[in-house]
Amino acid sequence: MDLYGRDLICTQDWSFSELVAALDLAARMKRDRFSARWASILQYKTFIMFFYNPSVRTRLSFEAAATELGGHAQFMTPSAGRFKTQQQAGETIEDAATVMARYAAGIGIRILEDKVPYYGAGDEMLLEYARWADVPLINMADDRFHPCQALADVMGWAEWYGEGPGRPDYEALRGKKFLLAWGSGALARSWCSVQAALLIASRFGMHVAMAHPEGYELDPEVIGWTQANCAAHGTGFDVVHDPDSGYEGAHVVYCRNWVTPAAYQDGVLQKQAEIEKAMAYQGWTTTAERMKRTDNAIFTHPMPVDRGSEVTDAVASGPRSAIYDIAENRLHVQKAVMALTMGNL
Repeated sequence: MDLYGRDLICTQDWSFSELVAALDLAARMKRDRFSARWASILQYKTFIMFFYNPSVRTRLSFEAAATELGGHAQFMTPSAGRFKTQQQAGETIEDAATVMARYAAGIGIRILEDKVPYYGAGDEMLLEYARWADVPLINMADDRFHPCQALADVMGWAEWYGEGPGRPDYEALRGKKFLLAWGSGALARSWCSVQAALLIASRFGMHVAMAHPEGYELDPEVIGWTQANCAAHGTGFDVVHDPDSGYEGAHVVYCRNWVTPAAYQDGVLQKQAEIEKAMAYQGWTTTAERMKRTDNAIFTHPMPVDRGSEVTDAVASGPRSAIYDIAENRLHVQKAVMALTMGNL
């Protein structure tokens, strides 16, 4: 599978066989993590990490991935340069991307909801960087998609329904029910992780269900892709607007808070207004009682977890929680993606 030079901005951009190739390599790297066979794939190569938004898991996992592949991850924020925005003059994306590509073997960008003037602006920026950079562009989370998280998610689910860590069984996911449930909370989260989860679950043949209050609909284009993915596998896509019924027969439960489609006004995320809307909906928490309605489901979450609002401690730290396994998998899938797109395999 030749993925050298490819961008990863959304999992829909890669074929199913390309996704599987990356996941298979990630599993091999997990089983034999510190083998010398991986240690020089990025030797003498630099990966630029451009963070508009901070992250514990994203920064640490990409830095560790580059190190374990023999390369170097270089941290950068917008304050390190003078970049053109709607409010100020500065360097254009064309110039910045072209120069970065002369220095590095790959570029990663993370830009989320509070750093963009409208939904989709972050994703548009990544596409513009990818247009001008002649090295791979990896989406480290934008306001629409989070592909590395999605790969870590599906690898974790397949490990739980497979033979354990490093031995996922993706066929075991086919036909199983994936529930994406809106969660209570005051974090005003973006759509990227939940939309990435919908897309990857449906690509791997899972029956998809969504549960959210009225007014919390997601991107219509992403919903359309999810429906098409399900149709291609002969599985279903259901939406309910109560906090209980979606749990019936579920095998994977993913509960997370997200904002409404009206989150932006006059070029600004209305964070406080979104928090107030969300807090008006009580009772949308994943609890042990709700998990009993499932088919012995695992609980999944991209972290950080809003414990007590999105999910109770009993579930998040319970025996069927996959959250730490999936957090670890960020390292392995990113190593695989970096190796395939910018390495010497």
